[in-house]
Amino acid sequence: MITTLLLWIVLAASIHYVFLHYVKYGKVNQIPGPMALPLFGNVLSIMGTTHDIWMYIRKMSQEHFPIYSIWTLTYPFLNIVHPNDIETLIGNPKFTYKGLQYQFMLPWLGSGLLTSYGAMWQTRRKMLTPAFHFNVLQQFVEILIEQGEGFVQTLKNEKGPVVKDLWQLMSEHTLNIICETAMGVSLKDKEKEFQLKYRSAVSQMAQFPIYRVTKPWYGFDTTFNHSPAGWKHNKLLKILHGFTSKIINERKQYHKQTNYRYITGFDDKPYKMENDIEDGGRKKRLAMLDLLIAAHRNNQIDDVGIRDEVETFMFKGHDTTAMCFCYTLMLLAEHPEIQDRVRAEVKVVMEQNGGKWNISAVQQLSYLERCIKESLRLYPVVSAIEIHSIGRIRMISIRIGFYLKIPLDDILILTYLSALVQEIALGKSSLCWN
Repeated sequence: MITTLLLWIVLAASIHYVFLHYVKYGKVNQIPGPMALPLFGNVLSIMGTTHDIWMYIRKMSQEHFPIYSIWTLTYPFLNIVHPNDIETLIGNPKFTYKGLQYQFMLPWLGSGLLTSYGAMWQTRRKMLTPAFHFNVLQQFVEILIEQGEGFVQTLKNEKGPVVKDLWQLMSEHTLNIICETAMGVSLKDKEKEFQLKYRSAVSQMAQFPIYRVTKPWYGFDTTFNHSPAGWKHNKLLKILHGFTSKIINERKQYHKQTNYRYITGFDDKPYKMENDIEDGGRKKRLAMLDLLIAAHRNNQIDDVGIRDEVETFMFKGHDTTAMCFCYTLMLLAEHPEIQDRVRAEVKVVMEQNGGKWNISAVQQLSYLERCIKESLRLYPVVSAIEIHSIGRIRMISIRIGFYLKIPLDDILILTYLSALVQEIALGKSSLCWN
């Protein structure tokens, strides 16, 4: 009986392997990659820690540059490494549909700009773009300077050369910035514990997509939701939605009390409006959340849509920015000669502007800007983008030397944006900070 059962399992696994590798995704075999085991694919190789996964991907990218495939239980991942192929993918409108990891973020971010695709993505982007017009952004320099000075004071209060958790300190101020600028709500009168819980929940929630990808049995929502990991996920979700709902409700209440007079016509061209609001001696500017509330009044977006966009920008607006600053400070600490040049530039600009910061002064910090951009090249806060192909696209691969014509329907594609690209493709060392 047991022998018969084992034979049936082996037969089923063989049929499953042949169907995937030689029928449904047969042409993917043209692409090099590590040997895939029947049934399991390459899943067993990516079931370690995030560091183990990254080192495995790095090794495969070096061995199979510029393109290779990795198999899961039911579908292949096509991994793109060369900059030319990455540019081809990112510039193609068929590739706005996000991959599996993004689907796991839907309970949190919903149909926000990060996870939406197609017509909804285009509509939302068109709706939100005016809120990030330069004329709008430059109005918030006062807030940026204030938070920057607050961060410096926080570092001084550490009373020592070592900061135990730089990201926690930095994210506190980037969260304040995104709330007061894009959301129009200050966190100064909010409980510190309330903010800390939110930042901690963001950090933990961001780990779940890769966790579920590397644990195939958690790819099914039913299995995941009834596991300890799923219970933790849902608990964090309540914290995140509770925080953003409080922000949205506070801003809605403000406009209700002012009879919506500040957002009448605001959804047209907000960057051309005189939208300063006096509030206790300080001007409050209208921005992204106000634009969403105005669109809601015109039936262009519902309450769930507002929450999705706020969740998305709260997450991507403070977490990734804090991480970028941490990497930049780390590199400046490791390269004192570059740090000295940055200090000299800042000193000159401050002297030229009477010790005051404004948008004009910030624009003069060209060397510091180059340092930040180089930090993003070496340590991009999003090191890979996972997309789900719809339709067909052809890519030029310098290794193969001809147009790679492979039907990419229903294939998950990973594009790597880290310094690994420059290190392999362009001959630059990832340790070189240019």
